[in-house]
Amino acid sequence: MTKKKIEKQLSLPFRNAFQMSLRSLKIRFGRSIIVTMSILLGIAFLMSVFSSNAFTNALIEKGPEALRATMQQNSQELRTRSIWLVSLSLLVCVVGIVNAMLMSVTERSREIGTMKCLGALDRFVMELFLLESLAHGLLGSIAGAIIGIFAITIVFLLQHGRLAISVFPAGALLKYSLVSIILGTTLAVIGALYPAYVSARMEPAEAMRREV
Repeated sequence: MTKKKIEKQLSLPFRNAFQMSLRSLKIRFGRSIIVTMSILLGIAFLMSVFSSNAFTNALIEKGPEALRATMQQNSQELRTRSIWLVSLSLLVCVVGIVNAMLMSVTERSREIGTMKCLGALDRFVMELFLLESLAHGLLGSIAGAIIGIFAITIVFLLQHGRLAISVFPAGALLKYSLVSIILGTTLAVIGALYPAYVSARMEPAEAMRREV
């Protein structure tokens, strides 16, 4: 009976983890901006490649005959090169997230130790870090997708003028935006899995002794 009562007291609601994650993001606003910016830049680059492909395909399908031949000739080369660049940028993005979250674990070791001494479960501590990374990923991905579309739209407007507006691939850009946001958010959560696991498995006494 006593054991069940203690376990019930230790099971903190999900909303508490959510509220604490938001408070942590506000307190560590500077670090939050850095992590979000790393995701933003990676997704902005990815979305710029997607947007460029969407505009190129639209011009090939609906553009003048002379322009179609030129666009078809260059599109395959650019696509192959872009895949490698995007892959590297996303890899750097994930490494940056892991590094930032591990540093956050180190800085917050005493906070984690205090929570665990007060009865927080490992699952609750993991939820804190995963929710923070989810917020970073979602905000950074949305902002990155918008910036990527805007930048490439300006480039194609400067290159092709009104023709770029007439063939504007709204449907393709919306689809690519959703893919980019989902991918960026997923990568942010994946990048935080190991730091979250480290923080959850930390012994309370060890965390309280650790110097920041």
